[in-house]
Amino acid sequence: MKLSLKLTTLLAPVFAIIVAFGLSTIMLYLIGEDPIETFKIMYDYGKTGKSIVSILNRSVPLYISAVAVAVGFKMGLFNIGVESQYLMGALLSAALGAAVALPSFLHITLIIFVAVISSAFWAAIAGYLKVKKGVHEVISTIMLNYIGTGIIAYLLANIFFEKVELSTTAPQTDLLPETARIPSLNAFLGIEDLPNLHGFIIGAVFIGILYYWIVWKTSLGFDLRATGSSPLAAKFSGANPARLTILAMMISGAFAGFIGIAPLTGYFFKYTTDFPSGLGFAGITVALLGRNHPVGMALGAILLSFLERSAQILDLKDVPKEIEKIMQAVIVLTVVVAYEVVKRYVTNRQIKEASKVVAND
Repeated sequence: MKLSLKLTTLLAPVFAIIVAFGLSTIMLYLIGEDPIETFKIMYDYGKTGKSIVSILNRSVPLYISAVAVAVGFKMGLFNIGVESQYLMGALLSAALGAAVALPSFLHITLIIFVAVISSAFWAAIAGYLKVKKGVHEVISTIMLNYIGTGIIAYLLANIFFEKVELSTTAPQTDLLPETARIPSLNAFLGIEDLPNLHGFIIGAVFIGILYYWIVWKTSLGFDLRATGSSPLAAKFSGANPARLTILAMMISGAFAGFIGIAPLTGYFFKYTTDFPSGLGFAGITVALLGRNHPVGMALGAILLSFLERSAQILDLKDVPKEIEKIMQAVIVLTVVVAYEVVKRYVTNRQIKEASKVVAND
């Protein structure tokens, strides 16, 4: 039976990817494009040195976003508010980081701390509303996304925007000083003539390890998983579902605070209207694809980043790059269906084996 569960984790996403490529092949045929040549173009472009660096840089915030979403999934919560949570944390940490002067290590630590704490408390609102007022977290987090977007726009335009004389630049915070910037890994790895590889990729590895330790190696993680599987059974075992709900949302939000660190300290060095958005929603896709497992989500983040990067060449070849979005959507839809089908298959096998044992007794 354990083998069946392992096969569930392995075969479902593989099946989803195969189906996605199959349907994309049919669609390319229908619009008069050669699917083999199209996929070859994408592959050749995606394996270049610049593309590999870009894929890894894209994967870092995408992976962390998936971790934030996965914490909620493990508790049986659907945290759709990761989007506003990480943007709120990024704005506040960017504004404070630009306003203080500290040694490099303390400066970067302060930025991360502010992002994590502010994101955690913004997520805690949804947890409180669910526990105290019975508001489903899907509704509250969606509404908090809208509220957060409005607050961020107001703060950015009216509080943190430093107007430049005789300038019409878009609202933005001041630039982070050099001490608040995480250096790239190019020099350390001896990489030349390539874009900067974000140094926070190391942070993403530690975040994955921390997520695994919390969820699978601590009593808190056991309570979270138990409550997610059966709240009533977990309650009788001594867990406090209300407390765990708020705590799970805060932990999810805290992880969300890390999402904006890589682009903030490694590329933009400020919060602006062009700051990467949509990562919170993309994290849901990666979490589903990776089955909420740290390694699976890492592979999922790299796969989606590869598709996004490799699709950039298609416009130059007169091939609609929207084929990549279709592939992503099909992968998500197929993997969800595949997981459910295999889950039911395994459950039915368990029931049949249990019935055989009872009958033999």
